Parts: sequence; C-alpha cells; structure tokens
Amino acid sequence: MKIALCGVGIRLAYLVDVFLAEDSSVEFSCYCDQSPMGLPYLQDHGINIGRSYAHLPTMLDENDIDLLMIGSPNHLHLAQIRTALERGVRVFTEKPVVISEAETWELLDLLVRYGEHNVIVGLVLRYSPLYRSLIRFRDSGDLGDISSIEASEHISPSHGAFFMRDWRRYTKYTGGYLLEKCCHDLDLYQGLVGTRPHLLASFGGRRTFLPRNRFLERRDVHHVMEAGWERAAAVFDSDSDIVDYQTALIEYENGENLCFHTNLNVPDNYRRFCVVGTKATAEGDFERNFLRIHSALTNERLVNESYNFSRGSGHYGAEHLMAQDILLHMRGRATLPVSVLDALESGLTALKLDEARRDRSVVNMTAIWDKFDGYGLSKGAIK
Repeated sequence: MKIALCGVGIRLAYLVDVFLAEDSSVEFSCYCDQSPMGLPYLQDHGINIGRSYAHLPTMLDENDIDLLMIGSPNHLHLAQIRTALERGVRVFTEKPVVISEAETWELLDLLVRYGEHNVIVGLVLRYSPLYRSLIRFRDSGDLGDISSIEASEHISPSHGAFFMRDWRRYTKYTGGYLLEKCCHDLDLYQGLVGTRPHLLASFGGRRTFLPRNRFLERRDVHHVMEAGWERAAAVFDSDSDIVDYQTALIEYENGENLCFHTNLNVPDNYRRFCVVGTKATAEGDFERNFLRIHSALTNERLVNESYNFSRGSGHYGAEHLMAQDILLHMRGRATLPVSVLDALESGLTALKLDEARRDRSVVNMTAIWDKFDGYGLSKGAIK
C-alpha cells in the first residue's frame, strides 16, 4: 500500500509513526509541504516519507497512490480533497473536514460525484476503548432511553496558550474554536444518541486570554507547547479571534438534551461525560481513564472499567485502533465506525452553535438537515 502525505505537521507525522507500527509494509512514498514541521519528528524516528513536492497535483500525477493523508490547516482541506478525488485517489483527512457551511455543500457535491466512501475522516475518538465500551452498553439495552448528557472538554493553560499563538487562533483558518477542537465531542454524543441536533443555543467569549491578564504569563506554562505555522509570541495580547470558553445546549431530534462546556484554562484538565438513561447512568472521563455505570433501580455499579494504554498513546489509546481499522478497511477487511457524513454533521453543528452564540439566538436545524439530506447520501458502516 502506497500512501502520500499533504501537510506534514506534528499530528500527521505522529500518525505516520502509528501506521507503520501497525503495518511496516506500508510505504509512505512522497509528500507535499514546503515547510514540514513534522519532518524532524520523523527523522528522529528513522522514518523516510519519500520525495518532496511543492504542488499536490504534480505529486498525485507522478505517483501511483492508494491513499492521500491530509494534515494541512483546515481551510486547505476542501481544495486538497477535490484534487485527490478528481484523480481517483482515496483520501484520509484530519478533522474538521471543512470550515464553513458553504464548503460543506461543496464537499457534498463532490461526494455525490465521487462517492462518500472515498473520504475517510480522522475523528479518532470514535475508536477509543472507552467510547466503544459505552456504545456496547448502550446497544445492550441496559442504559435504556437517554434523556440528558452533561459533557465537557477542558484543556490546560499551556494548551490554551498554544491556541493563542498558533494558526489555530484565527477563525479564517479553523472555522472557529468549537469546530477545530470540539468537533470530536459533538460527534461522539451525536453518535451515542443516534439522532441529529434539532435546536441549538450557545454562549461564550474571552475571559482569560486578554491583555488585562498578562501579569499571569509564565514561560514554563504558556510557552511550553511549540506553535507552528503563523506562530506568534503573544499570549494574553494575542490577535486571536477565537473564544476561550463556551457552553452549548443541544436538543436532539428525539428530545435528548446535551449540555456541553469547554474552557482553555483548566489545570488538571479533563474530558468527561455523564449520560443519564432510564435504566442507568454512565459517567466517564477520557483523561482520567474510567467508565462507571450505575443502575437507576438498584444503584448497583454495573460497570467499573479503566483502560490499558500508555500516557504517550495519543487520544486515549485510540490512535493505534484507528490505524488498524483503516489499514484493514483499505484492504476490504473492515468497516469503519465513523463516516465523512458524520463529520460534516458534527461540523455543521459546531458552526451553527457559533452562529447561535454570536446572534444570541436559538437555531433550528430543520432546514439545514433537509438540505443535507437532499444530496441523497446515506450513512452506515463504511465498507
């Protein structure tokens, strides 16, 4: 299997390492990136990714490629996906797939023409052992009907400061913080309830990373993560236009509710949830590595699990499981738990939550999903 790369940042470099750990016969034969920030990581790990190209069309025209892996900044994804699909090359793209509602419709047009199965997405948390356990318990029927979910993604001050110094500080490149960072979480809980959002409301803004708080800045806290493209030194005086905290309320099509909170300045950060069903309540934390489920009738603890993965294993043990499934899938021997359509739905949810935040409104998603379904594409196991 021959794989080409486009946008060799730290994230994609790490995934190359993971894919090779799962199957050393995979050949990374070429890449397109004029300033590949992840190249030193690959060199340190003795990994050769082949010839460098300045232009993606040239690279794809000159090489016989089975899969193009895209890890470039979000605003470049759509054009790069189009370039690959037009040449008959399958794509793996990092999340979020696109950065706007208009780009969503453009990509759906491409998927109608070339097939949604030809775009694989890096919503890696769908592969995590914790989430898989939660889905198995739901499918057993022992959770009952879900009524409400409380969930959060909180990141550390050092990670928050990274956002303020990296290209991710600009909505024009990311589509917004909620889309860039929390599309994972929005996808997870939409996948859990099995229906799409109906009504959305959201509030948030900037409270921490402001000039009045510059006295808090510390080199050993706010500058420990290396920023990449379009890097800047300013943390509290950043020219960023993203939020540093946000809450979101979602009512799904069957009436389930989600209350979601994210903040970029949380020490001892966590990524947790509480799912309340008619038969049981499930509590978990991806960072703290546990899943506990209690019966609503007896208060008996039905599940008490933790998961064996090293702290160096990215995304709570999910990276290697994703690589395994994608490699098997490329050989026709596995289905995938998440589709590009799932990704576009969670992306639209994030974008419309930001619209609700900006307009201080409640957004009804009915017209959005009617237009989405008008493309005639169907979800399911990605074969």
